[in-house]
Amino acid sequence: MSMPTPSVEYVLLSPMLIVFGVAVAGVLAEAFVPRRFRYGAQVTLALAGLVAAFVAVIAVARRTPPSGETAVLRALAIDGPTLLLQGTILLVSVMAVIFIAERRGGEGVPVGPGAATAVAAGLDSFTPQASAVPDSVGERHAAQAGATQTEVFPLTMLAVGGMLVFPAANDLLTMFVALEVLSLPLYLLCGLARHRRLVSQEAGLKYFLLGAFSSAFFLYGVALLYGATGTLNLPGIADALAKQPDGSLALVGVALLAVGLLFKVGAVPFHSWIPDVYQGAPTPITGFMAAATKVAAFGALLRVVYVALPPLHDHWRPVLWAISILTMVVGTVTAINQDDVKRMLAYSSVAHVGFILTGVIADIPAGVSSTMFYLVAYSFSTIGAFAVVGLVRGANGDENASMSRWGGLGRRYPVVGLLFSMFLLAFAGIPLTSGFVSKFAVFKAAAQGGAVPLVIIGVIASGVAAYFYVRVIVLMFFTEPPVEELHVVMPSFWSKAAIAVCAAVTILLGVVPQPLLDLAEQAAQLVR
Repeated sequence: MSMPTPSVEYVLLSPMLIVFGVAVAGVLAEAFVPRRFRYGAQVTLALAGLVAAFVAVIAVARRTPPSGETAVLRALAIDGPTLLLQGTILLVSVMAVIFIAERRGGEGVPVGPGAATAVAAGLDSFTPQASAVPDSVGERHAAQAGATQTEVFPLTMLAVGGMLVFPAANDLLTMFVALEVLSLPLYLLCGLARHRRLVSQEAGLKYFLLGAFSSAFFLYGVALLYGATGTLNLPGIADALAKQPDGSLALVGVALLAVGLLFKVGAVPFHSWIPDVYQGAPTPITGFMAAATKVAAFGALLRVVYVALPPLHDHWRPVLWAISILTMVVGTVTAINQDDVKRMLAYSSVAHVGFILTGVIADIPAGVSSTMFYLVAYSFSTIGAFAVVGLVRGANGDENASMSRWGGLGRRYPVVGLLFSMFLLAFAGIPLTSGFVSKFAVFKAAAQGGAVPLVIIGVIASGVAAYFYVRVIVLMFFTEPPVEELHVVMPSFWSKAAIAVCAAVTILLGVVPQPLLDLAEQAAQLVR
């Protein structure tokens, strides 16, 4: 029997190819571009590549039929959910690269006269003039200010490339490769903080070890499913399972497969890495992971559940019910007890995973569209919130996320306080923010799918979660500042613009959500 000749549909794959090409170019630039030009070259290359990839997504969307297409021997599915989630990942990654490119005095302690003043005033610690200083001093200054740590950009682009492939994967082997491509750079990025280096490296090591275990479970599940069905293609798995829905080998394979996917989305009980990694990683990387990784992982989970597992509906749905309830309850209750803003946001993200899972559990087209809307809205609010956290520094220029030190911050810096309050209110699901519409959409879809008790638990969890969000707002505006006052680093124009975009999206999707709701509804058809 002859094997079919591989056919590579370059136009359909163009967004992914652009991002991977830029990542390779970034590696070459790291090797050959002179040090003093490397930072500017890497930032320009990364932003240009992401924008070009987003334009390519729009071009592919215009030529792709509503039913979608497959590419590379049906290994990738280019359909509405793929394109919408890829566009979201690229836009969020643009914001993340801008925040990562910010060179302030927080991650490394500036050297030389006036360093403390520069930090307090919010001056950019990346100094192109460093080359005017004698070489040894200039190199040390550049290294501590982050001018030489430009490998973060090709690593970020490699992670973005994996994230673009992950929700598009139409067979389990491709999905596993994408999972590794997006995960390995993130392990490194988590450990690259120059300040609090030990905590950052500990976070990277924990993420790597737990991620390696989850990948092993995922791969073992893939092997068992292949043994049970004889195929790795998701529609083919569905056809094979329809003929033998009670096969124990297939059920064990699905369970192991779910471990890898639920680990990546951060669902309970696979969430233990989230608080330590979010707290220890550099704040821009934390925001990137919390937003973009969740979009990619839920895209893959949607494809597996809705394309490959409909014949096992009666088996996986009760399990996801339990996981969703546990995730909402554990994330909400644990967040109440946190005294660190980054850990509080980490457990908040765990709770949001439970809310998003209610849309997945709906198992109807409205479940797909509402989940995608939630992912778009949540990703912009999340990366904006972590960007604001990254601006708040202690007297020595270090990031200070201890909640006890945030007293009176909103009164001293009203704009920062208002922006952070707006993101927190969106997380709480307050009307006129994107969070309210998101939760309403997934709860409505879950109710239509017969999961009314789950919706009731979700509403109660949302009400309880509002407490710890409002507590931070009260702390910022109605509490006396501590003895050691915090400072807010003044970001560059581009970072200000990126935070403003995140804030505008958060409000617009709460006031006029219908265009995105319509787009998500039109894009809810998965290739089968």
